Amino acid sequence: MDYFTRRGDKLICLLCNKYCHLDKGQIGLCGVNKNVGDHIECLVYGYPTAMNIDPVEKKPLYHFLPQTKTFSIGTVGCNFRCSFCQNHSLSQDKKIKTDKYYSPEDIVSLAKTNNCESISFTYNEPTIFYPYAKDIALKAKKQGIKTIYVSNGFESIEVIQDMKEVIDAVNIDLKCFNEKYYRSLGGKLSEVLENLKEFKKSGIWLEITTLIVPTKNDSYEELKEIANFIKNELGEDTPWHISAFHPDFKELNLPRTSIESLKMAYNLGHELGLNYVYIGNSNFENSTICEKCNKVMIKRTYFNTIENNIINKRCSNCDALMPGIYE
Repeated sequence: MDYFTRRGDKLICLLCNKYCHLDKGQIGLCGVNKNVGDHIECLVYGYPTAMNIDPVEKKPLYHFLPQTKTFSIGTVGCNFRCSFCQNHSLSQDKKIKTDKYYSPEDIVSLAKTNNCESISFTYNEPTIFYPYAKDIALKAKKQGIKTIYVSNGFESIEVIQDMKEVIDAVNIDLKCFNEKYYRSLGGKLSEVLENLKEFKKSGIWLEITTLIVPTKNDSYEELKEIANFIKNELGEDTPWHISAFHPDFKELNLPRTSIESLKMAYNLGHELGLNYVYIGNSNFENSTICEKCNKVMIKRTYFNTIENNIINKRCSNCDALMPGIYE
């Protein structure tokens, strides 16, 4: 795809839903995409700021290649300004370090050398470096390596459509169900919800995460709206990860998420018909249970898998097909 369109003397960036109208020499709100005259250049292309090897469960993805490693990369910059961002040292930084260049081939080679079955675009918002991520993903496919997007869900429709057959799995943060609060973070709830529906239709494996922030999005009513949206619009088999907040960035005065809030959201999700609800960042056991026979399919503590009873994508007890990508 072209990552821009022209309107008069301006170029419109097509990477995210902000559709920045940029004069020549101007950089978008993300801080990393610049109108250089005849195109928009992604300034962080080839310059990841963070690279790590993680269990895929840490993304979090629980129904995608369990018990495998993923090569995680991120750059600086973001199209959101979340006050509670736990990766703010990357997402809110606009200083691009260009001392070491990593080509898409370099990233794929590092993933392969470290026996990673996937590459994750994570830490900051990957849609702002989609040109780089896409080139990596296409190279990775040729090596049998899958790719993952961990995103705030504010991609442009053009990027979502382009991601089909390119990206294999996404975990999207559904941060709240309040339009006013979403706007304070830099996004729009209505557009994130429409994007989630597009991701579901795209065939890309989808899991959802909600960070429960005390006093911001932790009411029974709001969590019920989130769970109902997932069930009714994305499907009962779409995994919902509930994450615990800890004070960070500009929200140092808020308390940690209470155990009671986590349990309330967990129980609510199940009561409303979601088959796979998980509590992250806590001591809770995060087992995947077959919704047909209630046998534990995958037993986990934190990001470690203790037991895996899925055989050929099916429950080893009742032979029910387990939703997800397992090989």
